Amino acid sequence: MDFHSLMRSLILFVLLLCISDSESMKTLKNLAVKRGGSLSIPCFYDEKYKSNIKYWCKGEYWSSCEIVAYTDTSGRTSVTDHPTQNMFTVELKSLQDSDSGYYWCAVEIGGTETPDDRDYLYLTVSADPAVSVINSRVSGQEGGSVSVQCLYSAEHQKQWKKWCRFTDWSCYKVGRTDTSQNSAVLVNDDWRGSINVEMRGLQKSDAGWYWFKAGDVGVTVHLTVTEKPSSSTPVSRNKETTTAELTTNPPAVTASENEHGTSKSGKMQDNRRSDPPAVTAFEKGHDTNNSEKNQDNNGSTVLIWVLLAVGLGLLLFLTIIITCMLRKKCNGNQTETRGRVNNTSVDTTPMTESSVIHSTVIHKNKKLSQSVGDDEVIYSSVVLK
Repeated sequence: MDFHSLMRSLILFVLLLCISDSESMKTLKNLAVKRGGSLSIPCFYDEKYKSNIKYWCKGEYWSSCEIVAYTDTSGRTSVTDHPTQNMFTVELKSLQDSDSGYYWCAVEIGGTETPDDRDYLYLTVSADPAVSVINSRVSGQEGGSVSVQCLYSAEHQKQWKKWCRFTDWSCYKVGRTDTSQNSAVLVNDDWRGSINVEMRGLQKSDAGWYWFKAGDVGVTVHLTVTEKPSSSTPVSRNKETTTAELTTNPPAVTASENEHGTSKSGKMQDNRRSDPPAVTAFEKGHDTNNSEKNQDNNGSTVLIWVLLAVGLGLLLFLTIIITCMLRKKCNGNQTETRGRVNNTSVDTTPMTESSVIHSTVIHKNKKLSQSVGDDEVIYSSVVLK
């Protein structure tokens, strides 16, 4: 390659870079949607094109693409401009397989020498898309959290999955990413065709367009962040003021009222003394609920004390019965022992020398008594000395 050919190639490369830098339009390159479904596509343009006409064009080549819809058109395909966000959205409804192909987001510049600003994408419509989401539009409360369930096909199981944001074109991979002090994005992959994206600590700046992609195929999601409701509800002027408002927030006195401050203050004091502050229906209901709760608590307390007293009474009664039974048993044993001792007592009355005790032995066995003769009878006598 000679020097002149090298210079021509270098000049052509620089021209291509300049042309590509002049095109500010940005959108996704590869989108998928389920047959019969709908899809919203955001197209971002440079701020200097806010007042220009935007349109949606179909065709593989820019020179031969066919314009499908302009800004502020309605129907199956509609284009809506959002100048404050430097973007327009294309709404596609009831998509069929024949709607697959190349499309162009474009801004009309107006001039033969300057081509319109544009960017292309490829749309695939099928019964089983490579990626999809359960809800393409989600909303959450400021300070709260929101979850988006994304699905992918088996062929994308081992490819990178990302959750990306259009505002700064930043992406979050599987895992936890802390976006600020109290905000975080958690991307959890179950490796079975489903990914759950959870955004915590939502802020107003988190609202906008996102997309989920697996490999090089993506699907868009729009997030709306609503304001957190205030804890205190403003009170209408027509409503009666409560006791707390009268005691803590006295009414303001104007300059004209200051001239007659003494008389009015006296009247206000008289009114406050004579007319007690009105109680609102909310306070009445609140007091009624509190009294009912107190009655329930008192009834429960009384019932507990009654059951406790009955239990202690039964325990005391059983203790007395057992004690009496033991005492009766001990008294019976002592009486029986005394009777036995009395029956076995020995008569210690002294006997005289003339007192003689004779004992006779009688044989119950008749055979033995017959065999013993009269001369074999033995007499015994006991003499006390």
